[in-house]
Amino acid sequence: MGRKGVLSPCNCVLRAIFRICFARFVRCATQERHLSKISLEPHQGKQRPSTWGRKDEEYLADFTLITRRTLTELEYKLFRYHFVLGADWKLCTRKLGMDRGNFFHAVYRIEQKLGLVFRELEPYSLFPLEDYFNGPSRARFGSAHAASPAQRKLPEHLRFPSIGRAA
Repeated sequence: MGRKGVLSPCNCVLRAIFRICFARFVRCATQERHLSKISLEPHQGKQRPSTWGRKDEEYLADFTLITRRTLTELEYKLFRYHFVLGADWKLCTRKLGMDRGNFFHAVYRIEQKLGLVFRELEPYSLFPLEDYFNGPSRARFGSAHAASPAQRKLPEHLRFPSIGRAA
């Protein structure tokens, strides 16, 4: 439960969502180009029943654009150095002129901020990955846009702890 009585995920869940999405980003970015698949995506409506797409490339573009639009200039620099280029904390702190504590706090804030955006982006979020790559489950939601981010079912390892239930 959040501060104002609103149910919201804790920061560790948001960081886990970011890490899951980032791991998929790395996998899509490092796979051989000939392994990319073209998929036929069905749509609702009579005008265009389906389209062809390359989901891996679309995911890379969406992840990059969302990251760029969400983060401040300093956060994006840190994201690029640390996550994309793989620089360790020593190199990042030297390059950005910050101390170790501020670096790790900034990394956690970036992970939380992006995890929240990846989960709550409308109309198509990056998380859960199954919905992004396979389309939303109509059996679970009823239609492509029926479920809000709060109503989506999280994977078992990302479930909110039950309050008042004995373990």
